[in-house]
Amino acid sequence: MDARENSKKKQLAPPKLKLLFTIVNREKTELFTALIQGFDVNMQLSAAARGTATQEIMQMLGLSDKSKSVIMSVIREDTEDTLLRFLDEKFHTIKNGKGIAFTVSMSSVIGVAVYRFLSNNNEGRM
Repeated sequence: MDARENSKKKQLAPPKLKLLFTIVNREKTELFTALIQGFDVNMQLSAAARGTATQEIMQMLGLSDKSKSVIMSVIREDTEDTLLRFLDEKFHTIKNGKGIAFTVSMSSVIGVAVYRFLSNNNEGRM
């Protein structure tokens, strides 16, 4: 396979999927879920969580509540950088909107239909 064929094959490959974890104060769950959904995210799951920091550490970090939510979102790799920068900005500008976000690669997805749903690719192209 020459360089041209290899380049062409890379262009046809669909974007990989990643799992985005966003941890925020529980009262901000709906807000951050809606913000993330604006990036063509079809599947999200949120779960109640509780922080483990001591009162002393929470005061040093400017945190007031241990009640947290973990939002898990399936995103396309090509939106990862933009979405993480967007969330970082929101963590600094929304009142009581502090949080953390990170991604984990998904190694495989079974089936074209599942991939299309998770990647919000309903146009039939791959």
